[in-house]
Amino acid sequence: MKPGENAAAGLLLLSTVIAIIWANSPWAESYWTLLDTHVGVSFGEHHFDMSVKHLINDALMTFFFFIVGLEVTREFAIGELTDRARAAVPVVAAIAGLVAPAVIFLVLNPSGENAHAWGVVISTDTAFLVGALAIIKPKFPGRLRIFLLTLAVVDDVGALIVIAVFYSDSIQVAPLVVSALLLIAIALVRFLPVARGPAYAVLGFALWVGLYMAGIHPTLAGVALALLIPVFAPERRQVEDAVEVIRAFRQSPNSQYARTATRRLRQSISINERLQTDIGPYVSFLVLPLFALVNAGVRLDAESLSAAARSSLTWGIIAGLVLGKFIGITGATWLMSRTGLGQLAPGLRLRRVAGGAALSGIGFTISLFIVDIAISEPARQDQARIGVIAASLIALVLGWAIFHITDLVSPPEPIGLKLIRPVDPARDHVRGNPDAPLTLVEYGDYECPFCSRATGGIDEVRSHFGDDLLYVWRHLPLERVHPRAFDAARAAEAAGLQGKYFEMGTELFAHQDDLEWSDIYRYANAVGLDLEQFDQDVRVHPSKVLHRVQDDAQDAEAMDLNSTPTFFVNGKRHKGPWDSASLIRALEESRQ
Repeated sequence: MKPGENAAAGLLLLSTVIAIIWANSPWAESYWTLLDTHVGVSFGEHHFDMSVKHLINDALMTFFFFIVGLEVTREFAIGELTDRARAAVPVVAAIAGLVAPAVIFLVLNPSGENAHAWGVVISTDTAFLVGALAIIKPKFPGRLRIFLLTLAVVDDVGALIVIAVFYSDSIQVAPLVVSALLLIAIALVRFLPVARGPAYAVLGFALWVGLYMAGIHPTLAGVALALLIPVFAPERRQVEDAVEVIRAFRQSPNSQYARTATRRLRQSISINERLQTDIGPYVSFLVLPLFALVNAGVRLDAESLSAAARSSLTWGIIAGLVLGKFIGITGATWLMSRTGLGQLAPGLRLRRVAGGAALSGIGFTISLFIVDIAISEPARQDQARIGVIAASLIALVLGWAIFHITDLVSPPEPIGLKLIRPVDPARDHVRGNPDAPLTLVEYGDYECPFCSRATGGIDEVRSHFGDDLLYVWRHLPLERVHPRAFDAARAAEAAGLQGKYFEMGTELFAHQDDLEWSDIYRYANAVGLDLEQFDQDVRVHPSKVLHRVQDDAQDAEAMDLNSTPTFFVNGKRHKGPWDSASLIRALEESRQ
C-alpha cells in the first residue's frame, strides 16, 4: 500500500460511521440541514450556488477522479499497463461489470417505475473500493490495486456517460460544444513552452463549468483532464541540466540559482507525477472523508427497514451490485485469460480478481446520485438507499471472506520481491569478493541513463564497502524505450568472452546515444578486442551471447521487473531511491 493509505482508509471509515450515527441520532435534522445548506458566489447580477452535498460530490470529488485518472494514465504510459494484453483485461471486465448488474436488476424489476432505476446498480464507488482494499489488506495487493483502479476508471466513465444519456433532462448543446473545444485546448497545452501548470488549471476549471452547464456530471472533467496530461520517464538531459544548476548554487548560493534549480528539478519529472504528489494527500485526507460524511448518512428506522425488506427495488439493487459486479467482472476476466485475448500480470490470479470483483459491489457516490434523479417518491428513495448501503456492506464482507479464505488455503507468492536465481560468480558478471557478506544485484540496460554504472553511483557504493560487497550486473534490456539496449547487451557479452566485459560496458555507457553496430565495433576496437572473434560471436555464431542476455531477461520477466535500474540487496528487492547513499543505507541495514 502507498504511504499513509492505511491512515486515509481509517479516516474514510470513521467518517462513514459518523455519518450513519449522525443521520439516525436525535440530532439527525441538523445533518440533513447541513447537506441542504447552499453556498455560492455572486458577481453583479449573476449568482451561482450549490448545496453542501453537491459541492462535495460534484466539485471536490472531481479532484479524486483526477488523481485516479493520473495514476491509471501513468500505468498505461510507462507502468504495468504498457502491455496492452494486460490492460485489455480490466477494461473488458469493467464493461461486463456495467452490463451484468443492470441485467440482473431488470430481471427483478422488468417494468414500472422501478425499472427506470437500473442505473443505480452499474457503478462501483472508487473511493470506497480503494479504502476497503486498504482496510482488508490482502497479501501483496499492488497489482490488484492497479487492476481495480483501471477497472474503476472505465466504470466511472461508463457510469457518467449513462447519467448523461439516460438521466439528464436535457443536454445543452452549446456548452457541450464548448467543452469539446476545451478538451482540444487541454490536449495542446503540452506544447506550450511555459506556464503549462496554470494553463491546465484554468482550462480544467473551464471544462468543469462547461460540463456542468451542459447537464453532464462534471466530475467527468477530472478524468478527462488526467487522461490528457502527458506522462514521461525522467530524461537524462533534463536531470543533468538540474545538476549543473545545483552545482552552481552550491558554489554561489543566491535566490536566482535557487529558483532556477527548483524549476529545473520540477521539469525533470512529468507533471503527472508532480500532481499526484502535490494533490494526492489533500484528496486522501480531506476530500474523501468529506465525501463519506455527506453520502453515508442513511435513515435506518424500523419502518423504512421493514418496507425495504419487502421491496423488489431494494433486492434488485442488492442483487445487481453484489451478484452482478462479481459475476460480470470475474466472468469477463476468466474469459479474457482463457481465450488468450488478454493476460493478467504475474502474481495476479483469478481468485484475487474475484475478491476485487466482490468489493466492486460497493456503490455509493453515483448510485446515490442516480437514486435522487431516477426516483421521485421519498419512500422509494429510502428503499433504494437502504439497498445501496446493504449491498455495500455485503460486498465488503464478501470481498474480505474471499481474500482471507483464499490467502489461507493457498497463500499468494510475492512476485519480484526476492531474487529467483542465486548469484553464481562462475556465471554472473561480478565485481568484488565472491565470499563477501553483502551482495548487490543490479538489473539494467546500456541505454538506461540512470543505471548506477551510468551515473557512477555504484563506484561510491563499492568504495564504501570494499571487500565486504559483491556487485553483480544482469541484463534487463527494455527495448520498448531503449531500442538499442538488446544489441548493446549482446556486444558486452561478446566482449566478456574475451575477458573485457566491464571495459566494454564502460564504453557503452559512455556513448549511450550512439549504439548502432558501426559504433559498437569502434568501442570493441577501443577496448582491445579481437574484432574478428567479436564479429563471430555477435553475428556469425551468436547463440552463446544471445542466451546469456535472454536468460537474464527471462529471469526479470518471471519476477515482473519492468524498469531499470532494479536492485536486489542480499537477495531482496530494494524499494525506494537508488542513489549511492540510499543503497549504502539499505546494505548497512541488511547487514545489521
